Amino acid sequence: MNRRYFLSSSLALAAIVACSRSPVASIALIDDKTRKGNNPNSLNAQGVKKVTKTNEEWKRILSNEQYNVTREKGTEPPFSSPLNEIHDKGIFECVACELPLFSSSAKFDSGTGWPSFWEPIAKENVREEVDNSLFESRTEVECARCDSHLGHVFEDGPKPTGLRYCMNGVALKFVKDKT
Repeated sequence: MNRRYFLSSSLALAAIVACSRSPVASIALIDDKTRKGNNPNSLNAQGVKKVTKTNEEWKRILSNEQYNVTREKGTEPPFSSPLNEIHDKGIFECVACELPLFSSSAKFDSGTGWPSFWEPIAKENVREEVDNSLFESRTEVECARCDSHLGHVFEDGPKPTGLRYCMNGVALKFVKDKT
């Protein structure tokens, strides 16, 4: 094998691997309203305060299924989540740290079997990462506070965003609007 070809191929492969592990959209712009703290579902200018726990601590507060999905990046079976049938007004929070993630007003029936939303409450409340774990590259969605795996986002959703945040229901907790 030609040494130059080997070296250039090795460098190209290393660059591809490095790029595939970098965050897709982990930084979001924060508007003036959010900076002033007027949006309780969003963040302040300092960003999200991280929640860090050991695996043993997560296992104590999460069910086995919740732990498998949120900490080990598992997937619940389609059409198994009771959250698919929720049509009340309210907020879908992270099951692990209670960060508000999605509003019921952005929920829609995608027909996929998982709760789906066309946008998060605040873009900075979720983090997106490249996921190359299957035969295709996907965009994984994680909680920005505790790094829990939530699901994936796809570009086949409804208007106005064209996005489909396809979430594992077991990774979310619904809090009904009290009004």
